[in-house]
Amino acid sequence: MSLQIDNVVESTKSRSGIIDCDVHPYPKNTDEIRSYMKQPWRDRYSGGGRGFFGNPVHGSRLDANPPHGGPAGSDPAFLQEQLLDKYGIAHAILLPRAFCNLHPDPDFGTAIAAAFNDWLADTWLGAYNAHGVFKGSITIAHQDPLAAAREIERWAGHTHFVQVMTDSGARAPFGQRHYLPIYEVCAKYGLPFAIHPGTDGMGINIQPSPGYPTHYIEWHTCLSLGFQAHLVSFITEGVFERFPDFQVVLVEGGVSWLPALMWRLDQEYKALRYEVPWLKRRPSDYLRDHVRISSQPLERPDNDQYLLQMLEMMDAEHILMFASDYPHWDFDSPTRAFPRLPESLRKRIFHDNAAELYHL
Repeated sequence: MSLQIDNVVESTKSRSGIIDCDVHPYPKNTDEIRSYMKQPWRDRYSGGGRGFFGNPVHGSRLDANPPHGGPAGSDPAFLQEQLLDKYGIAHAILLPRAFCNLHPDPDFGTAIAAAFNDWLADTWLGAYNAHGVFKGSITIAHQDPLAAAREIERWAGHTHFVQVMTDSGARAPFGQRHYLPIYEVCAKYGLPFAIHPGTDGMGINIQPSPGYPTHYIEWHTCLSLGFQAHLVSFITEGVFERFPDFQVVLVEGGVSWLPALMWRLDQEYKALRYEVPWLKRRPSDYLRDHVRISSQPLERPDNDQYLLQMLEMMDAEHILMFASDYPHWDFDSPTRAFPRLPESLRKRIFHDNAAELYHL
């Protein structure tokens, strides 16, 4: 499908070098995705979402709706004005929201993922990307790991696809062996594997908390639970030993839980290492080589000194990457998300860690 787009302005404004690792582009309407699907999937597809755990007030910034219509995040020129030019974004890592991982029919989920990839390549990574700022994520449906691996192979050589992405919602922790075909292909092509919340407890996926929360505030606060389970699984199942070049990105799952979780896992490992003899190092020692975490939502205590201490505890200098989560309601501005940081640390978080990971 060819597109003619004439409303994207290539800015000449000098950019500050910020790499935003969580920006959400949206289609203008459902038909835009449906046009990339073959039958019978085209007639079956009606969009996606989180079902009953939706924000009861508003899901996006109130000022993010494009002036010429369409949902927030669907107009590249308006996104450039509100995000790229306002904050001097050097690159925006795009994570579409396909919600394809909740479907019990793995072929349907795979078809949705493929359509989103075709759409993203033609639009945000193609016709909208004259400035080269946009870098994309290959959406996969992890219900069928072999089909997911083939979808990664299909896009691995594309200039602007820089990672693979999936939802944190799943039927099993991500370290388990039936997912290995996905990680093998990621490692083969040097593509990080990004996990984003969105389908926990939806469709065929298991809710990571004990049962279902009553309110959105509970669900949203506890998004980190699934991320913690997946990270422990990756480490203890030996995925990083099996694939020494494989890297994981934890997006939009919070930050402050990481040090305490690793302390606990390291403590457990001292007594139980016989159970996981394939581990060659302490669990926390795998983080710098294999794990990156994005900053949004950044837990901000009343005392900024506590946050600075937490950043030191988690080795933020090497594993933390800035993310805004544009255009969502809990958007983190690059100018307000953090307290004043030492310049060397700020540069690592806002640029260097992502530049190294994505080869930018």
